[in-house]
Amino acid sequence: MPPATRYTDSDGASIAYQVAGDGNLDVLFLPGWISQIEQLWEAPALRRFLERLGGFTRLILFDSRGTGLSERSLQTYTLEQEARDALAVLDAAGSDRVALFTYAVGGLVGAKLAAEHPDRVGALVMYASAARTSWAPDYDWAMTREEREAAAAHATATWGEQDSKLLAQLAPSMNGDPALISWFARAQRLAASPREARVIANATAELDVRELLPAISVPTLVMHRPEELVWDVRHSLYLAENIPGARYVELSGADSFPFLGDSDAIVEEISEFLTGGRTRTAPARDLLTVMFTDIVDATPLAARLGDGRWRDLLADHDAIVRAELARFGGREVKTVGDGFLIAFDGPPSRALRCALAINRAVQALELEIRIGIHTGECELIGDDVGGMAVHIAARIAGLAGPGEVLASGTSFGTVVGGPFSFEDRGFYDLKGVPGRWPVFALSTSP
Repeated sequence: MPPATRYTDSDGASIAYQVAGDGNLDVLFLPGWISQIEQLWEAPALRRFLERLGGFTRLILFDSRGTGLSERSLQTYTLEQEARDALAVLDAAGSDRVALFTYAVGGLVGAKLAAEHPDRVGALVMYASAARTSWAPDYDWAMTREEREAAAAHATATWGEQDSKLLAQLAPSMNGDPALISWFARAQRLAASPREARVIANATAELDVRELLPAISVPTLVMHRPEELVWDVRHSLYLAENIPGARYVELSGADSFPFLGDSDAIVEEISEFLTGGRTRTAPARDLLTVMFTDIVDATPLAARLGDGRWRDLLADHDAIVRAELARFGGREVKTVGDGFLIAFDGPPSRALRCALAINRAVQALELEIRIGIHTGECELIGDDVGGMAVHIAARIAGLAGPGEVLASGTSFGTVVGGPFSFEDRGFYDLKGVPGRWPVFALSTSP
């Protein structure tokens, strides 16, 4: 269960915050710009990341003034007010001394707190953070204010919509992932309106804390993925060079979001820096067969049928899928768009039979679906599943045509010699997945 949301007053405004974990070390997460702390936990990868941090800390989160569940009547944004709000949250959470973990614009807030309140801040961890948000003659790798405002205008023009182009920059390893795209669009809608987002984005377009960096005396860790596309690595290099005694660590990968890619490396670096040892809280894993289903051409079909008839048809489709899952022992993990993410324990025989049964059953509805299946180790995140095995199954489902069931080479190899018949479809590059993967089409029922 996500942690309970509480409120505290800061200069007459209500600020929403959460406390997760029961470690002896308090850590305040400052992601910068916008959030909705209850919705953060809905993304499996982010939930796992936060739970791992909370495995050895007492993790404190809050929504910045003007966003999420906090006071939404924001006329402007200032670092001074953000810092006061952070201190009010620490007071309410009963935290006398805290380590700060910052991302992006949160780095400026963290630097201000560390420099001006060393009595409250015991350590500073900065990932893909910055000391200044816009170009200056001696900070010439940053975007100009005009470029930042143009980027904000572009982002808010499609605010709350499923904008895969923006996510391709923030999370290239998950490019095109429908679940992440849907989660991010919902995060925008819940965190701020387009106007509120523009106010904050424009107010943060020219912030600068460089003069505070030499005054930071607490132990500081700076981390960055140099290949990422959003925050130039020179932001972090500048921080590391200008904060006395700061330690700089480069990480692999191209994702800007810290909870994607090799997020375990970030957690391990934080654990070692703050506690002197690597965390022992390894995520639970299990061998599963993962299946994705998706209705072919769902959007034009819905437009042709109209909302009422489409809802009825979708309800009949969902009932058929769930009935076949009950027959073959599959577990509905969640619905994704117009399809399902399903998990089967162990090898893929039951998943393959279930896929064939679903395909036959939905024909009575004059629907066609595509199905992708992969067998591999998955991360267990509460009732959800995650990890590369899930991404591979989703990518393979995307390759399937109407009425097709495609299986990865791993699933195919597990049942070779059994009653199933397959057609070799060759090797494919799967977005965000290393190597080339053999794909097989399930052609007949056993």
